[in-house]
This record gives sequence, C-alpha cells and structure tokens, in this order.
Amino acid sequence: MKNLILLLFLGSSSVLLAQKTKQDVIKSIDAGYDQYTQVAHKIWEYAEVGYQETKSSALLQETLSQAGFKIEKGVAGMPTAFVATYGSGKPVVGILGEFDALPGVSQDAVPELKKVEGRPAGHACGHHLFGTASAAAAIAVKDWLIANKKGGTIRFYGTPAEEGGSGKVYLVREGLFKDVDVVFHWHPGAQNSASAGSSLANKTGKFRFYGIASHAAAAPDRGRSALDGVEAMNDMVNMMREHVTQDSRIHYVITRGGEAPNVVPAFAEVYYYVRHPKRTEVKDMWERLTRAAQGAALGTDTKVEWEITGGVYDLLPNETLARLVDTNLRMVGGYAYTESEKDFATKIQKTFTTTVPNLTTTNTIGEFKVDTGSGFGSTDVGDVSWVVPTVGFSTATWVPGTAPHSWQAVAAGGTSIGHKGMMMAAKTLALSMMDVYSNPALIDAAWKEFRGRTGTNFTYESLIGDRPPALDYRK
Repeated sequence: MKNLILLLFLGSSSVLLAQKTKQDVIKSIDAGYDQYTQVAHKIWEYAEVGYQETKSSALLQETLSQAGFKIEKGVAGMPTAFVATYGSGKPVVGILGEFDALPGVSQDAVPELKKVEGRPAGHACGHHLFGTASAAAAIAVKDWLIANKKGGTIRFYGTPAEEGGSGKVYLVREGLFKDVDVVFHWHPGAQNSASAGSSLANKTGKFRFYGIASHAAAAPDRGRSALDGVEAMNDMVNMMREHVTQDSRIHYVITRGGEAPNVVPAFAEVYYYVRHPKRTEVKDMWERLTRAAQGAALGTDTKVEWEITGGVYDLLPNETLARLVDTNLRMVGGYAYTESEKDFATKIQKTFTTTVPNLTTTNTIGEFKVDTGSGFGSTDVGDVSWVVPTVGFSTATWVPGTAPHSWQAVAAGGTSIGHKGMMMAAKTLALSMMDVYSNPALIDAAWKEFRGRTGTNFTYESLIGDRPPALDYRK
C-alpha cells in the first residue's frame, strides 16, 4: 500500500512545474488515473459501515499525507474522522470526502445479483469514489498553488458515517468550519448535473421497548411483550401517515423482535427515519413519534426509551457557486462507454423495473436549474451548508437509471464506469477550487447570497442536541 501511495505522490510531483492552467491540471489528474482508481477500489473492497471505516479512512489519510498535507486524526470525537490541511492564510477552501458503505447490499462488480462472501456491506452510494475524487482534487490544487506561487489554505474533511450517523454535524457543532470561506462536495449518481437544489432534513433514532419474558404457551399471562410495544407503535405511526404534510417521509425497520416464538420477547427495537424539506416539520413529526412510542408502551404494559442517532438539515443552495461548478463541469465534459462497458451497462439496465434512459447520457451535462426543490434524499452536508457557502454536484458513476442504495450501484461503482465518473468529479472540483482562489469576488458573492438565504437572525442549532457521536449505531 505504501508503494501505491508513493507512486501517487511522485506522479503528482512530476508534473508540478507544468501545472499553470486548467488544462494542465486536468492532464495531471488524468495522469493519476491508475493510482486513484486503485485507492477507490480498495475502499470499495473494504466496504466499511459508519464509524467503522478504519482502513478506508487510513488509506485516504495516507494518500493526502504523502502528498504533503498535515493530518489531524480523530476530530470531533470520531475515531475515523480527520482533517487534512495544506497551505496557510486566506482563502480557506474546504472540500468534503466521504467513505462509509451501506449494510445489507453486498455485491460483486458484475451485472447480475451476486453477493460477496464475507462482505456484508457495499458501496451502494458510491462513497469510495466520493472520498477518492475529493482527495485527487485537493492534491491537484495543492500542486497548482505551488506552481503558481499562490497563497491560501486547502482543507480536506474526512467525514465518516454520512449514512445515518450524521458525521458532519459533529464537525459543524465543534466549529471546524468557522474560518472556512467556501466548501465543495460532490456525489456519485446516474447523471451529470450541477443544479442548485436542496435536500430533505432528516432525524433518526432507535426506540427500545422492554417487557417481561415468559413461556408463550404455558405462562403468557405472566409475560409482557416488548414486540407488542414495537408493533403498536408502528401501527400508530402508519396511521399518522395520513395526517402529515404531503412531502413527509417516514421509514422504519424492526432491528430486534425477539429470540424465539415460544418466548415472550423481553426486548425489541425499531429504527426510524423521519424526513421533510423543512426541519421544523421534522421536529414536529419526531415529537409525534415519541408520543406514539409512549402510548404504545402504556397500552402494552411495557417500558420504552429512545436514542437519537442522527439528525441533519436540508441543503441550503448557493446559486453563485452552483453556476461556477456547472461551468467547469461542462468544460470537463462527460464520457463515452467502451464496448465492454456498454455491454455491462445494457445487462444492468435489463434488471431495472422502470423505463431506462439512453446510455449516452453519461456524455452529456444536465440542464442547470435553480431552487429545484428538495429531491428525495438527505445528507449531513446540509448542516455544513447552513454555516458556510457550500456547493455540490453529481457525475455519472452508475449506469443511467440506477437507483441509489441498490446492488446495481455497488456493481457499477466497482468498475471503470464508476472510475470514469469519479475522475470527472475530481477535475470539476479542482477547476472550481482554482477559480475561487483566483477570484476572491466569487467568495464575496457567495457569502452575500448565503446571508440573504439564511436571514440575519439565523443561529445554527443541530437536530441532535449535545449528544456525542453515536459510534455504535451500526452495531
């Protein structure tokens, strides 16, 4: 692994003096294709879930350290979180890097459903590509700053547990973005787009019911079923769905339901997500959830407690930065499939149950749109965007038509299709960061828009309160 990182560092340094223009930087990133795809594929193979990304985090730290970044490990009470810094002074440009996988979506890099033995999780949201592309961009911009004798600071945030663990919220809460001028991020997807949209605010938690165990046939009267408590809560919440606003989303899974049918369960647990475009609605629905839990416990003669495991804001769009990124995404351009990639993609699309888009969409950039609504996902980038002007975009790392959090996403992310989209993202990030360093007026304009959107009386307060990171939420 150290040889791999050394090659990456040497490859970057060998073109250092030539990195004067955007085209030079694009070429330097292309020159690192083999090394960066190896890093991404390693993280894809590790497939480590939230707060357990020990090897994935270490690999990205080593990649950045060998390229000259100073590493601060274990920030904000999270062992796998880190900050990698290069340079000094203003402007301070942040770039986000994720690396956690999702449980229950083990999949090989093949176009049919095939789990990998001994690997229970998978990168169904492409965070192995996310972290690697961001690192590649940070390194390329560092070399560009040196070659052009420019000042400023690059700050790479290694952010764990995006999937339900709200890792970035703890970074925001600790004030780690307080001196940052702008923040860039991106996300794997099924198309290329840089529109200025939002996301759903989200709050998550586990409700734990406690009853009394007894023989289910011989002494049922002496038992009190914790599972009855869970099911009663779920019934009430499902009835509640009719009486929430149209854009609300409520999901749950029963994580513990008992050990055997002939034993009245003494413990049961249900894991809930609540989402809405407005965090005020999320707070209201969460309060109704807790009342349903209390009612369920009362009605089943059990006890209940709950733990908030995560909570994230909606994304605050920034059109100023989004237009900048859109311009650079169009400069970088899309990519075309090889014949083998086309064959893989065609086979993947045959597994879809919906109408599939044309494969050539990987070679186009979607129409730029402003205030496009909230979409249907949530991200802890939302909290970052409410304390510093933040912008993101997506590139086609999956076969067109692929749903996030699917085995098809895992499969494509482990192939050259995912790698090509990742390199598009790295270039777009690098060029956009270069523009900010070269034109301070962009930062001023982004902050003016930011303050206009937040309002003068806004004060950030996290949805998770003062709880420490839920390091065991995936256990």
